[in-house]
Amino acid sequence: MLHLHALGHFHPGNVIDNAFLEALGIDTNEAWIMERVGIRSRHTVLPLEYIRSTHNRDPRAAIEAATMSNAQTGAMAGRMALERAGLKASDIGMVLAGSCSPDECIPAEANRVAAELEIDGPALDISSACSSFATQLYFLEAMRPEKLPDFVMLVNPENSTRVVDYSDRSACVLWGDCSSAAIVSPRIPGPWKITQTYLQGDPSGADKVKVPRFGHFTQQGAEVQKFGVKRGCETFEVLREKWLAGGEGRSVDKLNFIGHQANLRMLEAVARRSEVTPERHLFNVDRRGNVGASGAPSVFSENWGSERLGDAIAMCVVGSGLTWAGALFER
Repeated sequence: MLHLHALGHFHPGNVIDNAFLEALGIDTNEAWIMERVGIRSRHTVLPLEYIRSTHNRDPRAAIEAATMSNAQTGAMAGRMALERAGLKASDIGMVLAGSCSPDECIPAEANRVAAELEIDGPALDISSACSSFATQLYFLEAMRPEKLPDFVMLVNPENSTRVVDYSDRSACVLWGDCSSAAIVSPRIPGPWKITQTYLQGDPSGADKVKVPRFGHFTQQGAEVQKFGVKRGCETFEVLREKWLAGGEGRSVDKLNFIGHQANLRMLEAVARRSEVTPERHLFNVDRRGNVGASGAPSVFSENWGSERLGDAIAMCVVGSGLTWAGALFER
């Protein structure tokens, strides 16, 4: 069992609202976007004038145009997590990272974030696209505790607007930028316990969601939506059964849901099929967009300290690969 000590998040300052996208002249508007994905705004590390003038036709130019790197945004989320946990960078003994669009092939993104935070210890990437956070928890839980340091930081730096084609209305209405960070321990109790992790995959679907090197994000939208709903429900069912089997007095109305923040319509479908009531469904995709692996943990982080989190949280995420994963958090 792992213990969660804190979460942190960072959203860059530039905001892409639906009016901005409509002004790009790509045959979209507020009504079309809200009907299909339910997203009103997104954050980006890209200057708005760069998007307006180029539509980001060349993702290589976006890396240079970006106002911040993955290491910088990941470190911002990491600093929030450290402050909330009452820890120093020197307390962290390992850093794991994973995202949809890393800055470099090598070194591992975790090394760049660790260097930015001046953390001294092993740093490596465990990445499964949008499901990276729960996948990292799964592998940590599977490790022998004595092989792990007291505190491990998990970072998901996501600045995927850099790989979005802003002439493709189906893609650009979805994506935003956000970085998240979590601090967990294999032995030192924290405010939350991680009592179950779950990981499954279907590599035959590897071509359904892609970001090629120096290319734009593409997906087979309808198939991916069906996959996300089906596997999101499957993951919630596994975590729900674990929660209910944990002791007397437990009921489904005490289990809250945080899903992969792909789009609001997909999340609503998972919640409806899993019989999750609106007050038990936590999300931020309507204001932040799809921010990849940092989506679900950023929802948790934005509600850190809030009574809305309740007694238990089933986090259910899906990602390219195809991969689906989850974690059960209990107070």
